[in-house]
Amino acid sequence: MRRPSSAVVWHRIGDYRDAAAREFNRRRLSRVDGQFARPICVHLGCGPVHLQGWLNLDIARDSAADVRVDLRGGLPLPPASARYVFSEHVFEHFELPTGVRLMSDVHAALVSGGVLRIAMPDLSHLVERYRDRWCDQDWLSEPAYRHIDTAAHMLNFALRSWGHRYVYDFDDLHARLVSAGFQRIELVSWGESAHEDLRDLERRPDSLLVVEATK
Repeated sequence: MRRPSSAVVWHRIGDYRDAAAREFNRRRLSRVDGQFARPICVHLGCGPVHLQGWLNLDIARDSAADVRVDLRGGLPLPPASARYVFSEHVFEHFELPTGVRLMSDVHAALVSGGVLRIAMPDLSHLVERYRDRWCDQDWLSEPAYRHIDTAAHMLNFALRSWGHRYVYDFDDLHARLVSAGFQRIELVSWGESAHEDLRDLERRPDSLLVVEATK
């Protein structure tokens, strides 16, 4: 029998990992069903930030999560069970297909008129800084990044470090959200929203791309 190519093998491994993660998430989330009034508000990849009244999700044991889930397996919540979903510096840590699947799951989980708010680094900003005044970025003032000495070094570091897998600009994120089913996608300001519950959620000054997508 002919051995499958390495691409086929890795595809199968990826499918298995995602399926296992999805089942893991489904079991974990089923345990909290009924503990939060519906429609719920969901905080994806919360890290150390616990939003009061929200269902805070993260995989890390040392996070402030209410429930530990592996978002590579998506968000298997019941349809129309969520009003708002928020993430900050989360989607850029997934390969593109995984990120789009998660966006699709969020769309399915939202009620009509529900909103996904995404805050993340902005590829356009990084490219602009690469072309002009590359040092003019807050994060480069931190001692841990003093070794970065050229524009190319900065750009490569920002795209490849911290577990980044795919960094978006607005046009690209807009296209992915449309493919996930969202109808209205708006670029919004840091900490500001027409929805009271979505105001003042960002914690990181390098969240330069903030978007709200409405179902």
